[in-house]
Amino acid sequence: MDALFATRLVKIAMVASTALFALLVAADNVIDYGTNHEFVRHTLSMDTTNPGNALMGRAITNPTLWTLAYWGIIAAEAATGFLLAVGAVRLAANLRAPAARFNAAKAYVVLGVGLGFLLWFTGFMVVGGEWFAMWQSKTWNGVQPAFRFCAILMLVLIFVNQPDGELDR
Repeated sequence: MDALFATRLVKIAMVASTALFALLVAADNVIDYGTNHEFVRHTLSMDTTNPGNALMGRAITNPTLWTLAYWGIIAAEAATGFLLAVGAVRLAANLRAPAARFNAAKAYVVLGVGLGFLLWFTGFMVVGGEWFAMWQSKTWNGVQPAFRFCAILMLVLIFVNQPDGELDR
């Protein structure tokens, strides 16, 4: 086995692993609906942030909006996983293809990572962490896990987007 073939295999495995992760997160949010709905409720209502903080005017206390936000998160997690899974399948289908075809098969990976980044960075770190001051909560703070997810996604994207050369025939 040459290094280019091994690199392609690792890229496929990494994309498949990130797909599995996103799909499991979405499934877990449906299976353990109540616990994770509470996370969204506490974040949006800002009821566990520092008492009397000047940002409390941003709080959302409408249960319908909590539920809509939660289902939006679940949909984005599932879509991220689906796009990454399609990306892994497309890469696998082109495993022995010429470099141009294998490189072209990376489009769904880019879309999946992009959506995951929007969810976990923009959604959790920017909107949840900063706008709703989630960082102030000792109990319902998802900033660090969201950062880990973003970092992993970006590292996978950087590695996967390295150009692949022609395999020795």
